[in-house]
Amino acid sequence: MSYLQCQADLDASLLLLVQLDPRLAPYLAQCEPIALRRQSAGLEGLLQIILAQQVSVASARAIWQRFKAQFPGCDVGLLAQAREEDLRACTLSRPKIKTVQRIVEAITDGFDLDALATKEPTEIRCALISLHGVGPWTADVYMLFCLGLADVFPAGDLALQVSVASALELEDRPSEKALAAMAEAQWAPERGAAAHLFWALYRQIKKGREGVL
Repeated sequence: MSYLQCQADLDASLLLLVQLDPRLAPYLAQCEPIALRRQSAGLEGLLQIILAQQVSVASARAIWQRFKAQFPGCDVGLLAQAREEDLRACTLSRPKIKTVQRIVEAITDGFDLDALATKEPTEIRCALISLHGVGPWTADVYMLFCLGLADVFPAGDLALQVSVASALELEDRPSEKALAAMAEAQWAPERGAAAHLFWALYRQIKKGREGVL
């Protein structure tokens, strides 16, 4: 497996990407510099991704700051003892409260989130999706941002679907299934770099409007 552990890794992967698909070279030149996106692995990283879903960037930051203040280090012991009102005080929705509770229960019952880093990508993805409230998008983003796996493309991401359709002049925004197949056929094994490039392009398309990612 290859990894995007530092900025130099991403820069090298982006150069390999445009060799695989020369159509992307102008967009790389247009969007540079493209910063590597990494965050903590383990429970803290997973919960940060989950709590940021379906809210604006500003809201996600505020929610996460409240959550970290209430539960420093995402300590499993503290979270296991948390009451529903403690989680609600962090402005979590009811579904997200349930997701946090169920994931903490799974870890308390023996689910080893840290050990996933040593497994194969397919096994990691299946294990993550087995957790309550964790879908393919969350699993893919965790694998890319938290574990640094280089060949991951979160095809269910709306921003990626929009920017790919724009860059490749597609008639319609591709479905998750269609985009996953396209990424595998055209951008593997540099799919993580492709995701970084298309997110950068999406920010340019939206010209400063806030997105989820």
